[in-house]
Amino acid sequence: MKKINTGALILISILLIAIAVVVYFVLLGQWHTTAYAAGRTNTVAVYSYADEAAQGTEEGSGEAEHKLTETGEVVRGSEIVRYRQAVEQDGVTYHKVNVETFADGTEPGDAELYMTEESTADLVDDTVLETEVYVRTPATIYEEPDSPDIASFAAKGTKLEVTGHDRLQDNGYINMYKVSYDAGDGKTAEGYVYGKYMTDTQESADAPYNEHGEYDTAKDDGFRFELYGGEAKDLDFYPYERTAIKDNEFCTYARAMYLNAYAAVHPEQYVEVIKESGCNAVVIDLKDGPLTYKSEVAKELAPTAYKNAYVTPEELKKGVDAYREAGVYLIGRIVTFNDSEYAKDHPDDCIKYGGSSGWPSAFSRNVWEYNVKLAQEAVREFGFNEIQFDYVRFPESTYEMSRSGKADFRNKYGESKAQAVQNFCFYAADQLRESGAYISVDVFGESAYSYVTAYGQYWTAISNIVDAISAMPYTDHFSGDRPWEDPYSSVKRWAKKAQKQQERLQDPAVARTWITGYNTPHWAPTVNYDEGKLKAQIKALEKCGLDGGFIPWNAMSDIGKYRQYKGIWAE
Repeated sequence: MKKINTGALILISILLIAIAVVVYFVLLGQWHTTAYAAGRTNTVAVYSYADEAAQGTEEGSGEAEHKLTETGEVVRGSEIVRYRQAVEQDGVTYHKVNVETFADGTEPGDAELYMTEESTADLVDDTVLETEVYVRTPATIYEEPDSPDIASFAAKGTKLEVTGHDRLQDNGYINMYKVSYDAGDGKTAEGYVYGKYMTDTQESADAPYNEHGEYDTAKDDGFRFELYGGEAKDLDFYPYERTAIKDNEFCTYARAMYLNAYAAVHPEQYVEVIKESGCNAVVIDLKDGPLTYKSEVAKELAPTAYKNAYVTPEELKKGVDAYREAGVYLIGRIVTFNDSEYAKDHPDDCIKYGGSSGWPSAFSRNVWEYNVKLAQEAVREFGFNEIQFDYVRFPESTYEMSRSGKADFRNKYGESKAQAVQNFCFYAADQLRESGAYISVDVFGESAYSYVTAYGQYWTAISNIVDAISAMPYTDHFSGDRPWEDPYSSVKRWAKKAQKQQERLQDPAVARTWITGYNTPHWAPTVNYDEGKLKAQIKALEKCGLDGGFIPWNAMSDIGKYRQYKGIWAE
């Protein structure tokens, strides 16, 4: 009798058992893998079985039908377990899945769950299924996702082909889509747009935002004759998401002091007043036409400005550090589109009226980039909490220029002036947040009236985006019989209009207002503006609900005046 090989039998037995186990699980459809939820929006549908009454044609013929119905959603990119087991319904294949948590935070329970075959992917990079997006809010197209360099612009309603994306956020939304766009002359190019400005249908892209009645109030706004600044109804009112910035607490009520270039680098006496008064914020000039310091950004992009800068970066840093040590919130002021030094180097970026006007156009993306890169440099090198952009507008003579029909405003993308101003605010706010700083914008007092100004400022279009809006209702700028002699009444009349504009928005910016901090009127001072007259202005603002703080405007940063005003900064 032949001897049995025990070892071989054991090995064969093990193999047979293994095969049986594999066959068992395959047959029962229980083989599974790790997969990821994929879709065309930030959430993906999950289905479970439910009994539905079948529609019979004869009495008694209806039977309960076991049918998949949507039971919840998961965040796109979520890790799931996908089983081989699948069912087909109405020509669609569904795989059995295991999901830990739905998008709303609830747990699935004991239900047997399914997702469509298309909505599961083997790799996270394959979970974004959009092939096209539509521009809901006018969007800058960037050359790269991590750079402020501008490639182009996409107007509201534009359809863009999706060719990729930079990253999927934890909430399932895309940070930036890589898109193909029309580069002119029959050519296409690729760039990046923020996903937050996109939507998935032409209809939703074309529709004006009106949940708080913003469009209803804007569409009828206008002046008694054409100002050429644009139509309020053509601006965007979709609420801008103002997220808190880590390790940078926003100053919601600023008792601020303005510091020109000299005061910025000679801090001793100003710091003394700050400590004695309770002042909690300073506005430091970075560019008031001329640059305060020799910026590396200016060295590359505006050499004339670099050459004529006031001090070295080291000198400015020493001054800024002294103010920081005094415990104040740091705001860097940049005069944006009124820049004769940039104009000397880049006449093609300036409004042309006769010769060059010497005023860089708010339509010019090169000018946008220059000013925002200066802002980012200031945040990075000096640690500013916030950047305040001043002169975010076209020049005062814009009406005459426009009416003449002889001005070339360098309007490459066919925007109105108010659209250009608002679109700059979108761009600057996005880039500053990437850099870890807040943004404020200065506006003329006139922008609070119910029309788009000739120079492109319209209150709600700006307040809808920035963190703080800083109007300039100086008492000697009002019409009437010597309005500067009664600062409370003059400012109160204006503040009622401004607050009305604030109330038009669901989430307006903080209203932090410039007040008259100099003897008036400025062309022939006869009235001494002391602490009492400044307190009267502050009282008028707060009486009307403009309670985001104040900044006395004093071009000279007169330390004598600031000593007189100490009482206004007390808590």
